[in-house]
Amino acid sequence: MTQLEGATVLVTGGAGFIGSHVVDALLEHDAAAVVVIDNLATGSRANLQHAVDDPRVRFVEADARDVRVLDSLLAEVEIVLHLACLGVRHSLRDPRENHHVNATLTLELLERAMAARIDRFIHVSSSEVYGTARYAPMDEGHATFPETVYGAAKLAGEAYARAAFRTHGFPVTVVRPFNSYGPRSHFEGDSGEVLPRTIVRVLAGEPPLIFGDGQQSRDFTHVTDTARGILALAEADAAVGQTVNIGSGEDVTVNEVADVVLAAAGRHDLAPVHLEPRPGDVRRLLADSSHMHALTGFTPRISFRDGAKELVEWFAALDASPAEMLARMEDRNWRGAEAVRG
Repeated sequence: MTQLEGATVLVTGGAGFIGSHVVDALLEHDAAAVVVIDNLATGSRANLQHAVDDPRVRFVEADARDVRVLDSLLAEVEIVLHLACLGVRHSLRDPRENHHVNATLTLELLERAMAARIDRFIHVSSSEVYGTARYAPMDEGHATFPETVYGAAKLAGEAYARAAFRTHGFPVTVVRPFNSYGPRSHFEGDSGEVLPRTIVRVLAGEPPLIFGDGQQSRDFTHVTDTARGILALAEADAAVGQTVNIGSGEDVTVNEVADVVLAAAGRHDLAPVHLEPRPGDVRRLLADSSHMHALTGFTPRISFRDGAKELVEWFAALDASPAEMLARMEDRNWRGAEAVRG
């Protein structure tokens, strides 16, 4: 019997993109019960629609910052997987709220989880804590120089989690996923990511938009691989107290993203349009996941080209038309500091 089999697990942010795939993976692991708390700020009921009929799943629509709700849920569970967050572009327009959710909430949750004597706590951070690669691939010892408040707040949350382990022996693992992509990924609002946004534009007959020269690169990891990795760490006793990357080990430039999407959609007639660089944009991210493999034996299963092709097909099959989805997007889904001050 694994650590997750038969366990009751709380997933914060479980209606989100990665969180909903974590819920799927928990059900495959035969968790006894999965409790999801999400205020739907960036998540969606639709992400859990396929799972809510499972009697093991309980969805609580609430803000995890509501300590009364949080305490009642912590009393019911043995394991916490903490994924609730606000993203990179959100931090450009509302840095204070971004910090409150990504850092302060993490500290609050850790303190209350310790009081509830939770058996295992997985804090899901981000590769954005590194900033631009000083060397590649990037191992967990790579310096952390985040470019945005999002990256800084995620790094603060990590520090609180490690302090809980070092000071109190609380069984915490910090996970740094690199850029996850796949079904249910965000294209709309300030959560929208480059790959799904590019897919929606191309399916709607519009050219990809590239901010800057397009040579900025990311380690794109399929979301099902990310979810598997998170659960593998939750079951690995040797991972307690550790900070661990989850990545594919392959970096792909934004120019290559556009090329792959255009080829998958059969739209070679659409030439990418280059615009001014996005503020706070990290130049390069590439994971060294050898520590992850040593702890768990984990290796990713899905290559970027295969996963991107499948994602194009997934978006094309949605009930909403590409034109309808395009109408829900903004070309620049952020506001700079000058707009915040204004």
